[in-house]
Amino acid sequence: MIIINFLHIGIDDTDSPDGMCTTYLASQIINKFEENGIKLQDYPRLIRLNPFARFKTRGNGGVSLKIENDENAGLAKEIVLGEVEKLSMFDCDNTNPGVIFYDGEITKEMEDYAFRAIYEFITIEEAEEFGKSVGCEIHKFKKGRGIIGSIAAISLPLSDYTFELLAYRDSKNYGTERRINYDSVYLMDKETFPDTFENIDYSENYIAIEPKTPCPVLYGIRSNTVEALKKAKEIVEVAEPIVDWCIFKTNQHTDMHIQKADNISSMKQYGCYEVVGEVKNKPTVIDGGHMFFYIKDESGEIECGAYEPTKNFRKTVSYLREGDIIRVFGGIGEQNTFNIEKFQVIKLNDVEYQNPICECGKRMASAGRNKGFKCKKCGNKIASDEKVPIKIDRFLENSQFYETPVSARRHLSKPLCRMLL
Repeated sequence: MIIINFLHIGIDDTDSPDGMCTTYLASQIINKFEENGIKLQDYPRLIRLNPFARFKTRGNGGVSLKIENDENAGLAKEIVLGEVEKLSMFDCDNTNPGVIFYDGEITKEMEDYAFRAIYEFITIEEAEEFGKSVGCEIHKFKKGRGIIGSIAAISLPLSDYTFELLAYRDSKNYGTERRINYDSVYLMDKETFPDTFENIDYSENYIAIEPKTPCPVLYGIRSNTVEALKKAKEIVEVAEPIVDWCIFKTNQHTDMHIQKADNISSMKQYGCYEVVGEVKNKPTVIDGGHMFFYIKDESGEIECGAYEPTKNFRKTVSYLREGDIIRVFGGIGEQNTFNIEKFQVIKLNDVEYQNPICECGKRMASAGRNKGFKCKKCGNKIASDEKVPIKIDRFLENSQFYETPVSARRHLSKPLCRMLL
């Protein structure tokens, strides 16, 4: 029996808000691997980390590659480190690349570390200590914060995953308006949805495959299958050169960041959760268009927010009323507010208590505290102070899910089109 050893390569924190993209760097490494006869053992992986981490890269994702640990391993390491040195945005204070090489099987403790990187906040010191303890070869550039995501990128198990095809621009076009034929994107969505998804936000007429930053990516298409991505690429038309493209296997749109919370008080800041609570008050809008309300359970309460970028989702949230039972999905940010990504109605409070109707057909008025009701039309009186329960129509529906629009959706949030699959 032949036992093949693999070399796992993790790369993170090479980009900045002003440009670059770790996936592009990975694609250039892959090209050099191919030129030197070095073959990947699987699709390159793009692993998104905790969206509420205090120090995160623009896309908050690390990349990993897996090759045979053979006579070409040394050359592979030289290529990786050379490309990181060449392409990383070192001028940016917040760009602190990290590279990890690991020879061997991914262990349970490495998997646990990866989930921690998605659920919690890990320091550079913790990551370095852990990496050394499991035998990682660590390369830090500047502060080396990228080692946190690099270890997670090689270690995370993917029981659920999606794929993303990223097409890259010519460097002379960086920072200029992308020349994508939007009509072809609409056609692509029509021909490939729901195998591809997150292509267009129809409510905002927003083309979601097009980045809004000056990075090397021309467009990115997400899908459940590689076949659908290749079909989509054939349909999308552009009026500028595509210098390279690459398909990544990823944890995007899997809800992998969401933990099931036993109750509200068990949730921690910077974590992402699914929790059930009762709506405490009617949602209200503050300056800036953000909408807030509280949910509660037997353990406590927490403020929930639907922010202005979620657009029409705020109108859906506005239909909630006191007494509704809902399951919310999202994360707790800097202000200890639960940022809602989607919610499910468990049980609507569809009963309203009103004054009784008199025999004459007129709704009665209160006759005073503890004095019952009196009809202003005919003078009839009722001694009881109890109001009558009336079933009311609600815009929301029991058991139904409601989600933020594509334009405001986080990388890891699972859209309803995938949940229904």
